[in-house]
Amino acid sequence: MGGGERRVLERDAARVLLVDERDRLLLLHGRDHTRPEAGTWWFTPGGGIDAGESAEAAARRELAEETGIALDALGPVVLSRTTEFDFEHDRYRQREVFFLARTTAQPAVPAKWTEIERRSLLGARWWPLADLERAGEPIYPEGLAALVRELLAGGAAR
Repeated sequence: MGGGERRVLERDAARVLLVDERDRLLLLHGRDHTRPEAGTWWFTPGGGIDAGESAEAAARRELAEETGIALDALGPVVLSRTTEFDFEHDRYRQREVFFLARTTAQPAVPAKWTEIERRSLLGARWWPLADLERAGEPIYPEGLAALVRELLAGGAAR
């Protein structure tokens, strides 16, 4: 590939909207060290689905690896989408499902971070939904605060 073309990696992923007893949402803080000009952003825990793995198992595994928080079960899939993004010199086309789960607040700690996660993850934070709407950095997926607020009020999955 010449001329700055990026390969496109197709990927299936499972993510978790993890909400505590105070209706705060756990998000990870990340960056792409190959593109410092892109700044930093916040996003939901989760990641790629391994061959033969169910989406729910992948979401639970990724949550435990990225935050140290282990859940026996997740709630329903509340959002399905396909997104494209650039990361570490590649273009990703990612089909994602998001699960909604509730837990009691607990510290999120790096448990089994991969080399890529050690390069790109800066930490985690429990966010009050109102603070998400005023965040000074991008939050993914876009419209996340409104989505979670709707889901907590009994709204339908998307």
